[in-house]
Amino acid sequence: MKVLVLNCGSSSIKYQLWNMAEEKCLASGVAEKVGLKGSFIKLEKEDGQKVRFEGEIIDHQTGIEYILGVLTSKKHGMLDSLEDIDACGHRVAHGGEHFKGSAFIDDFVEKEIEKCGELAPLHNPANLKGVLAVKNLIPGIRQVATFDTAFHQTIPDYAYMYAIPYSLYNKYKIRRYGFHGTSHSYISKRACEILNVDIKKQKIVTCHLGNGASMCAIDGGNSVDTSMGFTPIEGLIMGTRSGDLDIGVVSFIMDKEELPLTSINTVFNKQSGMLGVTGISSDMREIEEAAWDKKDERALLGLHMYHYRIKKYIGSYAAAMGGIDTLIFAGGIGENGPETREDVCKGLEFLGIKLDKNKNNGVRGKEVIISTDDSPVKVMIVPTNEELVIAKDTEQIISKLK
Repeated sequence: MKVLVLNCGSSSIKYQLWNMAEEKCLASGVAEKVGLKGSFIKLEKEDGQKVRFEGEIIDHQTGIEYILGVLTSKKHGMLDSLEDIDACGHRVAHGGEHFKGSAFIDDFVEKEIEKCGELAPLHNPANLKGVLAVKNLIPGIRQVATFDTAFHQTIPDYAYMYAIPYSLYNKYKIRRYGFHGTSHSYISKRACEILNVDIKKQKIVTCHLGNGASMCAIDGGNSVDTSMGFTPIEGLIMGTRSGDLDIGVVSFIMDKEELPLTSINTVFNKQSGMLGVTGISSDMREIEEAAWDKKDERALLGLHMYHYRIKKYIGSYAAAMGGIDTLIFAGGIGENGPETREDVCKGLEFLGIKLDKNKNNGVRGKEVIISTDDSPVKVMIVPTNEELVIAKDTEQIISKLK
């Protein structure tokens, strides 16, 4: 079975084409600046060859149409026709309380994705545009939605509820949902495969650290807590998001700066986090360069804040689960940031976390154990592969329909 995986953002479309018979990625890429000037499509083939196509991409349907054209082109394609695509899997940010796993997309699921748009206004509408575009461009193709929130539906009520009037939960379903569930699920399962241990007997803390970042407490294979909440802004300090914040700060700034709701949302989502603290960038590489090479005080402060917040969550999740067996780093920073991993683990020896500096230093983007041989807690790097999870779920669901 050949599965096209799509991740549609507000102005981008990430894609991968998978041959599930061999679990091999045949092509991957992205359409950037959808609906904006200077739009283009990138393609990376199975052999590593990279190609870039420039042209106007006015909307998501046009972008997906171009992507399909590239995949079936005589010069750069790897498909004879669109009929070679057996199914399409979509990353969907929010599934609300309804979806506890991936789902075949029918009229009901489409409507539920649309309903959840008010819970994820920056993501779900774009995700749905991808679904509808594929429906128009490849009539009759079967599609599957994999929800970021689904893995976290096992979190108990005392952990997902907020201490607000219960009537507001009943009316608007305001609660902790969590995101990056596909990543947390994949890296925890993959780590247990590498360690040859039963996930049902493991207490795991996963750290998905990228421009958007979250952590998850996984007990017996189930998510029991996660750092992101009702929206992806809660929790860790991120590239441009503030993370945990006293709600009083929001109303205080709105009053003092005379800001409307739309503007304050921009402040905490796009102008805060590492960018806001350092004033340099949201890119950790640039911040680390400023901190280590130039001794920039705000860059150093930002790094200390970033690492401290992660460390606090590790401790709280160990307390919540009654221990920890495995600590996993993933995401762009988690996979490629030895300094971050070292600073986060420093001082956590009392929890049984003993990092091996030699194993950690210089390791980027590889599946590897970086704890000492006698460390009670295994510390690992496990590069995430959300697209493979989506492709697998799509294959499994579609196969059952035959």
